[in-house]
Amino acid sequence: MAVRIALAGVDELSRIEPLTRALHDHHRTVDPAIPGVPLRETDAWWSVRRERYRAWLAEPDTFLLVADDDGAAAGYALVTFHDRDDSNVTGDRFAELQSLVVAPERRGCGLGTELLHEVYREVRRRGAQEMVIGVLATNEDARRLYEREGFRPWVLLTLGKVPDPDLPEAAS
Repeated sequence: MAVRIALAGVDELSRIEPLTRALHDHHRTVDPAIPGVPLRETDAWWSVRRERYRAWLAEPDTFLLVADDDGAAAGYALVTFHDRDDSNVTGDRFAELQSLVVAPERRGCGLGTELLHEVYREVRRRGAQEMVIGVLATNEDARRLYEREGFRPWVLLTLGKVPDPDLPEAAS
């Protein structure tokens, strides 16, 4: 049976939980190892992520696509929207791909690209022409996928512990 990609709602969060946990496990393998800022444990991560997904899905136009393979979730994508960008000429709003997840056993088989193409269709239906995609700097496979699709690095975010400028070692 072919994979069917369809819009889903907040009621599908429990169904995509195993995929989300697999994403976090994958992030552990590509973790950039930021000193003093370790990755959360998976249960704590899912708790935060689930609440974030609930909040996003309550916003207008946010959408969740789930790839269904004979009753099992094989992947999903979650997209939010923002008002026009202040630095770049965009439409009145642009999309942000918050998550794109494919089951580990399905990676490399084209499902991620299929999900991404359905994301493009839905984003365009909702009136946006631009989209930003966040990806861990060390997640080479995901970066290659997005670059094949024409996306390029745009804003580099950095993360670290805030130094105490009043400590002698911080001044050196």
